[in-house]
Amino acid sequence: MGEPEATNTRLADFLPYLLSVSSNAVSTRVAEVYRARFGLRIAEWRVMAVLGDAGDMTQRELTSATLMDKVAVNRACRELEGRNLVARRANAADGRSHHLALTDAGHEMHGRIMPLALEMEAKLFASFTDAEQESFRLLLARVREAAGELDPDTMPDTMEDPA
Repeated sequence: MGEPEATNTRLADFLPYLLSVSSNAVSTRVAEVYRARFGLRIAEWRVMAVLGDAGDMTQRELTSATLMDKVAVNRACRELEGRNLVARRANAADGRSHHLALTDAGHEMHGRIMPLALEMEAKLFASFTDAEQESFRLLLARVREAAGELDPDTMPDTMEDPA
């Protein structure tokens, strides 16, 4: 068989790379602020933010909501519990899992962080018009949805079968 057709995709134009470096740049800057002011890592803040927004959840639900791996969610939950920011209670519907919720101290910290988070977001979007912000959010949602629909089993294999 012939050689696969070469592609000349520049890394700087490759969507997964662009999303990754953009996300890392924002997350790194935000992490510096959260760590300095609140002693939180990004994973811990994500768990707190989701619980503050959605209410009680199991670790499995948190893993799905944050798109973090279960080890990172488990570590973040343990750290937050140790700091009395999150409490765990039995799940009456499933004895194998627990519900996690912000404690009063967790709600208080969440309430202090949210204005700061919104201020940082406003600074990130300062050069965007309202229409650009809305469009950007919609486009990101479409990319995330499309990524969820990708089926690795139906992706073309670019390498020849050695058999």
